[in-house]
Amino acid sequence: MLVSAKEMLNKARDGKYAVGQFNINNLEWTKAILLTAEECKSPVILGVSEGAGKYMCGYSTIVGMVKGMIENLHITVPVALHLDHGTFEGAKACINAGFSSIMFDGSHYPIEENIAKTTALVNTCDVLGISLEAEVGAIGGEEDGVIGKGECADPKECKMVADLGVTMLAAGIGNIHGKYPADWEGLSFDTLEKIKAEVGDMPLVLHGGTGIPDDMIKKAISLGVAKINVNTECQLVFQEATRKYIEEGKDLQGKGFDPRKLLAPGFEAIKATVKEKMELFGSVNKA
Repeated sequence: MLVSAKEMLNKARDGKYAVGQFNINNLEWTKAILLTAEECKSPVILGVSEGAGKYMCGYSTIVGMVKGMIENLHITVPVALHLDHGTFEGAKACINAGFSSIMFDGSHYPIEENIAKTTALVNTCDVLGISLEAEVGAIGGEEDGVIGKGECADPKECKMVADLGVTMLAAGIGNIHGKYPADWEGLSFDTLEKIKAEVGDMPLVLHGGTGIPDDMIKKAISLGVAKINVNTECQLVFQEATRKYIEEGKDLQGKGFDPRKLLAPGFEAIKATVKEKMELFGSVNKA
C-alpha cells in the first residue's frame, strides 16, 4: 500500500539520513526503483511531475500501476507516491486520484499568495493523512516549463510557510534542476543553517540532487535535509544505456526492436543509480 511520507521523513531527520525521491516516467522506471528499494530495504518516494502525469495517461493510471506493482512485486518497504512541483489544481487532482503525498510549488507567487494556497491544501491533507511539501525560493533550472534562477530562500519566509503545518519544506539554497553549470557556486550552507534555525524540526528537501558533490550532499543531510530528489541522473543513464543497445544493433533481425529487450539496459542502469544514491543518502536498511 502507499503511505504518507511523514513518518519516513521524520525518521530520516532524527537518524541523520535522507530518503530519496526518484521521479518515474514509465513502467520500467517505476519497477526498477521499487525493486531496488526492496533490495536495499530503503523507504522510497516516487515522484511524478505534471508533465509525466500527462504522458502516463493521467494520475489515476499511475496510482493503479504503482499499487499493482507494490502488490505483485511483493514490495514491503514504505512507498510514497508524490506529486513533484505541482500546481494548486494539480495538487487537488492528485489528492482525488489517490496519491499519498503532494508538493504544491507556490515559490513563484508572492509570499502572501503562496501562504494562502498552501494553507488551503494543509487543511485537506491533514484530514486525508496525505503528506504535503511546500516550497520557498525557486529552484534553479527548468521543471515542466517553469524556470527558476536558483535563488536562496528567505529564512523568515520559510518559517512562515513551515508554521502552516506542512510536512516538509523545499527551500532554495542555490540548487538547480538538471545539469549544474561549470561556474556553479555550490550550495549555500549559510542559508541552510539559517533556515534550519527558523523552522526547527521541519524536514527539509533538497531538489536538484543530480550533480551535487557527495560531500555537499552529506553536509546538507547533517544540517536537516531529510529528502533528496533525483531525476536528471536517471534520465541520463537510461538514455546512454539505450543508445548503446541500439548502436550495437542487437535484436534487429528485420523485425525491429523488442521493447522489452530495448529498455532492459536502461532498467538496469536506473537500478544501479538508485542503489548508489540510497547508499549515499544513508537510507539503506532504514525501512
